[in-house]
Amino acid sequence: MSTYLIGDIQGCYDPLQLLLQKINFDPATDKLWLCGDLVNRGGQSLQVLKLLKSVGPAVSVSLGNHDLHLLAHYESSPAGNSGNSEFDAIFADAECSSLMDWLCTQPLAIWSEEHQMLRVHAGVIPQWDWQAAVNAGAEVSAILQSDERAEFLKRMYGNRPRQWRDSRNGWKRLRLITNILTRMRFCDANGRGIYNVSGPPGSQPGNYRPWFKHKHRLTRDITIAFGHWAALGLRVKKRYISMDSGCVWGGKLSAFRLEDRELFQTSCRKNR
Repeated sequence: MSTYLIGDIQGCYDPLQLLLQKINFDPATDKLWLCGDLVNRGGQSLQVLKLLKSVGPAVSVSLGNHDLHLLAHYESSPAGNSGNSEFDAIFADAECSSLMDWLCTQPLAIWSEEHQMLRVHAGVIPQWDWQAAVNAGAEVSAILQSDERAEFLKRMYGNRPRQWRDSRNGWKRLRLITNILTRMRFCDANGRGIYNVSGPPGSQPGNYRPWFKHKHRLTRDITIAFGHWAALGLRVKKRYISMDSGCVWGGKLSAFRLEDRELFQTSCRKNR
């Protein structure tokens, strides 16, 4: 049995198919651990969702910001005319409702005891250990699977509040959790995120650092796998694994096998 981390697919179905062939993926024995952003920009988001949903329990996703963006468009424009033709193709499909329900069952943060690994789409603030990250993600998951889904997806947009406090509540708390786990690249030592900078390390202002560079973060003794950061690229370190190798931008789609740390890649054409 093999476990593969896979980075941001973003609707790039053909490279995904080639990658699964390269690793000889067998859903009866293997696992795909996806770091989010299954959809948007690659042109084949519907095909990606159908394939991954069909694989069943062998697939596990930590939801990304583009996945949540798709869900938000579905709630506001289920009949189409969303302004995103790739999303509208999903909404017009007979399986759309089941695909959206499947997405909503995927968590924002996942812990593996076996690999001592936390998986998110974007990052974790220094003040959270892995349990806090999983618990925070579970708050958003509960809303996504409730009658308040539409209201949350309408209110999740925005960059404030920027700093975590345990006492925060309501929609602001859920928005901040979502931003941390699905959008953050840089934060300061107090966990204050900045969300309008997407460049490589060094492009951030002031006292901000890549979230994984804070020496006193409470997740420093575990490994965190994430995507989201194409400008950072593929990095396999002892305490973090960055899996976004820029497929949709003409880079590669990557799969990293945890059991022996072997890397597999397929080339991608630029979609943007």
